[in-house]
Amino acid sequence: MPEAAGIGGDGLPDARDAVTIGVSITVPEPYGSAIQDARAGHGDPRARSIPTHVTLLPPTALPADRLPEVEKHLLAVAAEHRPFPMLLRGSGSFRPVSPVVFVRVDGGAQECRELEAAVRSGPLARELAFPYHPHVTVAHDLADHVLDEAYEKARDFRAAFTVPGFSLSRFGPDEVWRPWRDYPFGA
Repeated sequence: MPEAAGIGGDGLPDARDAVTIGVSITVPEPYGSAIQDARAGHGDPRARSIPTHVTLLPPTALPADRLPEVEKHLLAVAAEHRPFPMLLRGSGSFRPVSPVVFVRVDGGAQECRELEAAVRSGPLARELAFPYHPHVTVAHDLADHVLDEAYEKARDFRAAFTVPGFSLSRFGPDEVWRPWRDYPFGA
């Protein structure tokens, strides 16, 4: 069977290629679709290309040959953490610093901070443009009146669930984020 361009027989990109990855907690159904639908309803062009999530590692470019090292690191991080309850409730915004409206992580924020610090270490150590603040984006880079509307509509949002682990995602050439590997806690 012929291999896809740039993909080796092991399913990994050729070592000479760069990949863009991210690490996140997936917001489960039905909440994930509800937030994604709200994001699309506000006219956010990225709504359908980004699964609903809480970021642990923002988009990070690295050589493809570093993926095995990254996966080993993420396995170790997941093994050291346990499932935890998460409560998403109400709206927040990063304006005027950044044109983002989000649903707040009301419960589980401390666990997210600890997890983010562990993920963003070792082979994934990097500086951030802004201090880490766990959240779920509802609207991004839209007109002020749309951001205001998104903020108001998200005020009553509430979701409670257990976080069983996190995912490594890849940014595709079609500019869509796709989950690639899951890392259950305690594995």
